Amino acid sequence: MAQVELIMPKMGESITEATVLSWLKKPGDKIEQDESVLEVATDKVDTEIPSTHAGILKEILVQKGEIVLVGKPIAILTVEAEESATNETALPPERLPAADVPSVDASISKENPGARANGTNHVAADYKSSSKFFSPLVKNIAKEENISVAELETIEGSGSEGRITKKDILDYVETRKLGSTVKPLQHSVTVSTSAQKVSVSISAGDEIIEMDRMRKMIAERMLESKRIAPHVTSFVEADVTTIIHWRNKVKSDFQKRTGDPLTYTPFFIEAVVNAIKDYPMINIQVDGDKIIKKKEINIGMAVALPSGNLIVPVIKNADQYSLAGLAKVVNDVAKRARDNKLKPDELSGGTFTISNVGSFGNVMGTPIIVQPQVAIIALGAIQKKPAVMETPYGDVIAIRHKMFLSHSYDHRVVDGALGGSMVRRVADYLEKFDTSRSL
Repeated sequence: MAQVELIMPKMGESITEATVLSWLKKPGDKIEQDESVLEVATDKVDTEIPSTHAGILKEILVQKGEIVLVGKPIAILTVEAEESATNETALPPERLPAADVPSVDASISKENPGARANGTNHVAADYKSSSKFFSPLVKNIAKEENISVAELETIEGSGSEGRITKKDILDYVETRKLGSTVKPLQHSVTVSTSAQKVSVSISAGDEIIEMDRMRKMIAERMLESKRIAPHVTSFVEADVTTIIHWRNKVKSDFQKRTGDPLTYTPFFIEAVVNAIKDYPMINIQVDGDKIIKKKEINIGMAVALPSGNLIVPVIKNADQYSLAGLAKVVNDVAKRARDNKLKPDELSGGTFTISNVGSFGNVMGTPIIVQPQVAIIALGAIQKKPAVMETPYGDVIAIRHKMFLSHSYDHRVVDGALGGSMVRRVADYLEKFDTSRSL
């Protein structure tokens, strides 16, 4: 028998750390290869981590609520000797370094060997004297910015149990450079500073509900988006009668053939993609005083979860799919989102987002932009309405299926002409849907 380390895997380009939510196994339990061992939370998604080996869980190295860096060991497994022979992380007889992520001590010795000896770096102090837990990443940033342990303890954390996250310390560093240690607006969601606190009246019988981690994250990001981008919303009403009739004609055959239902969402995504091709300057992001024109068209699709929270998986390269392909990927992504089976990479990289407020019976809305994107469209409920139609024999009143499209955009870089023209073009594509096409 031999021992190997279970390493925190890389879960996406922007994911550097995760918080342990729960262990699904306990020491002494037998584990199969690829069997889920623990559940972790990143700043994008909650996910389960599978075991890379079959064996017995010998020791848990990272406890519930603690933050672990990607590439660091999280547990030790006892495995068959033959299996561990080809594994670089086997532990005979001493534990090997888990990853190429430098520890605080290692980075100090490389960048400034004399720092500990001469005492010039306050962060070289013993963190054990602090009652707070600091992740290695936070410690490294603190060291680089010469933030003492005492100063670090004053930073209010937004992580689990008030722990300081990477974003917390980077925000603190930014305000520190400006000569202020006041917490930025985006963290006022905690309602912890006197400047941001609002007096709340609590009466007998009122129920106090603690926000869950995802709700706190949503609240913070919504505040941040409104702070960053001046929102303007344009509205257009679209006649989707043609799509309604065509879908009713083909949906039964489509489901029999593919096993997937044909919802309206693929039609909307296809129209948005075509409009983005016509107006590529809506598919941009802002970096300071620079505009990044995105080559890929990656459509975020807001999905309501059973918990009541909202998550936005991203369909990468949506312009490469046919209508049938979009139907398949939309159904797959929506199902896995509700089952909490999405991968972190599937929640990043969006360049434009749609939100179907019509699924809640709403006729229109004013959606908030998903940063760093600059626009989002809300899809209202489809309703039957009397409408005036032109015919060769004169105008007539007919019953039509209509819906509102609400387009919110960042007025720093998207003017009303572009924002209004783009949503009008989406409506045009919906109204001029080609019924002669095959699915």
